[in-house]
Amino acid sequence: MNNLVLIGMPSSGKSTAGAVAAKKLGYRFLDCDALIREAERAPLAEIIERRGTEGFLAAEARVNGSLNVSRCVIATGGSVVYCPNAMAHLKKIGTVVYLKIGAETVKKRIPDFTARGVVMRGDISTLDELYRERAPLYEKYADLTVDCDNLSVEAAADALILAFNKENL
Repeated sequence: MNNLVLIGMPSSGKSTAGAVAAKKLGYRFLDCDALIREAERAPLAEIIERRGTEGFLAAEARVNGSLNVSRCVIATGGSVVYCPNAMAHLKKIGTVVYLKIGAETVKKRIPDFTARGVVMRGDISTLDELYRERAPLYEKYADLTVDCDNLSVEAAADALILAFNKENL
């Protein structure tokens, strides 16, 4: 299946640049966070509060691991990399692209990341700790990496399409 699967930190552009890229490619766009909210009938922060981190990750793994689509740009949630079975499935159905931004960019874009519904495992309590934990996981699963740190949404979408097209020639 010829899908484009986006991973990366919250605010990296998975949903915004992903939607623009999908339109330019003539692909459908799927936002997995929206699918989780729909399945659980609640905002992400409420799901995490109600079910705990592991309960949220189970829902995320179930949603991402059951996708059966083609010609889609798939914006995953930032914590999907904690779900190895879901990541294995996503790699089977598409090219996984890490939209890389720095920790300082995340801080600028999300001043209060706990209100956003960001999964924090174990004793992780700061954005810097979260970034240090997740960055190696994004790198591990990525087929491609696109540095989006100083790019507009439109430029990030174009860089994403360029990398995807080069990979899939």
